[in-house]
Amino acid sequence: MNIHHIGAGNSLLNQFISEIRDANIQKDPMRFRRNIERIGEILSYELSKVLQYKDKTVRTPLGSKRVPLPVNKLVLCSVLRAGLPLHQGMLNYFDRAENAFISAYRHHRGDEDAFKVIVRYFAAPALYGKTLVLTDPMLATGKTLENVLSALKEHGKPEQIHILSVIGSETGIAHITDN
Repeated sequence: MNIHHIGAGNSLLNQFISEIRDANIQKDPMRFRRNIERIGEILSYELSKVLQYKDKTVRTPLGSKRVPLPVNKLVLCSVLRAGLPLHQGMLNYFDRAENAFISAYRHHRGDEDAFKVIVRYFAAPALYGKTLVLTDPMLATGKTLENVLSALKEHGKPEQIHILSVIGSETGIAHITDN
């Protein structure tokens, strides 16, 4: 598994990350959602750098030009509700991608810190031979992502899986890397 911490370097991404984490800005739901969408656009651009490309000849008014274009058959899969603005940001760049949605939530039994992740709903095209881009804004413990990946198995094995998160804890990243 390769982990790319895009926010570790200088990037406009850091402005939007700082704003979604700012307690005052979080009180403005519209701005929060818009910043998550912008982050989705930046993550899409970064993801585009590792996709597969094939040259295509394009006719221009001045002649022909060979241009490398992505060939991956993308399926964007978002964990519902929180992932919707992130999903939209990705669709702004990957407008030919297929869509998938999955609902997953933490079920706490009483006041305990322990919880079980419940996956209730999944709608997706067949995943065989495609590139799955799984988006979840917050990778906290990694248990939600683990359960989502398990639920996806019955819909076919994708050729590649990319996981995009806005914020990822070291604990969550370690949990996914180990499983």
